[in-house]
Amino acid sequence: MYERMQLRIRVVAAGTLIAWGVLATAAAWAQPPTSPAQDSATFDPDGTAHITRVVPEPSIVSPEARKWLDSTTHDQHGPQTLEQRRAATDAWRARDSAEALKQYPVAIKETTIGGVRVDSITPLQIPKENLHRVLINLHGGGFNSDSGSRIEGDPIANLAKIRVVSVYYRLAPEHPFPAAVDDVVAVYRELLKTYKPKSIGIFGTSAGGILTCEVAVKLKQLGLPLPGAMAVLSALGDFSRVSDSRQLFTLDGFPGNLQPTDSAHLPDDAYVGKTDRRDPVLSPVFGDLKGMPPTLFVSGTRDMLLGDTSTLHRAMLHAGVDARLVVFEALPHAFWYHFEFPETREALQLTADFLADKVAP
Repeated sequence: MYERMQLRIRVVAAGTLIAWGVLATAAAWAQPPTSPAQDSATFDPDGTAHITRVVPEPSIVSPEARKWLDSTTHDQHGPQTLEQRRAATDAWRARDSAEALKQYPVAIKETTIGGVRVDSITPLQIPKENLHRVLINLHGGGFNSDSGSRIEGDPIANLAKIRVVSVYYRLAPEHPFPAAVDDVVAVYRELLKTYKPKSIGIFGTSAGGILTCEVAVKLKQLGLPLPGAMAVLSALGDFSRVSDSRQLFTLDGFPGNLQPTDSAHLPDDAYVGKTDRRDPVLSPVFGDLKGMPPTLFVSGTRDMLLGDTSTLHRAMLHAGVDARLVVFEALPHAFWYHFEFPETREALQLTADFLADKVAP
């Protein structure tokens, strides 16, 4: 199998190329692996170059993941209104939450902590040594929807055998930064009344991963004790720039339309709102990261936030933090939402193991 990526590039000045759109298709080629389709380039009269790049499919990827990669041949995430996005996300989350609960059985109770709505997700059996530990989950969804609360919380609670509190933080655009940070801090403050800080872990995917680091920086600013560990799954720590990977990949990796961003003119962001993009809480790479808890970072080589995740990881390393980065070959953003992948089971298990190892009993 090979993937063909067509990159259209418009010449706007002598010697200057600006990528303005990416189209990608995945297809089975008739040629054997030793004779793939050729890279090529054609040019329109207006100066647009159509470049075909053939990317061999890595043999290390599981058959289940390859099947999904081969099937994802078009833009499944086209323009949507906020209402359409939330409706679609809610429907998808309901389906995947049911699958998560089926594969990773837990007990779920809807409640409030610190005035914030949460799910209390409890393993069916909790070892005695885990009774005094808790994990906070911060779901993904681009800060404007919930794409993963129970999808993320159920597996980790089941695998780590530790209670998970999944936070339904306020969403943008109705509630821009720092509303979500404030909600998580409120939950954390309340949990400190029952748990030791080193016995609390925080983890999240995408927006939730971003929020995980933002909350840690805010806790330090407030003089509150930091949690025992964090897991940051496919996230960013700098809203002031656009990473290379975001200029190359879509939500599903290669497939789909992509309009690269001019870094000199960043578009408005409903979550950022009026906040300075270099605010140290909003963009933790500009914050004081010294003394941050041990942190696991997870991404994929076709993750749109790979560059951002690795940059945040390096910032942690420069601050002397016990920071670890695991990158999965050929897999896209938040691939661990796909429970049929063996790589998903691996990613979830290593996340659960890391948190269970680093969060104090």
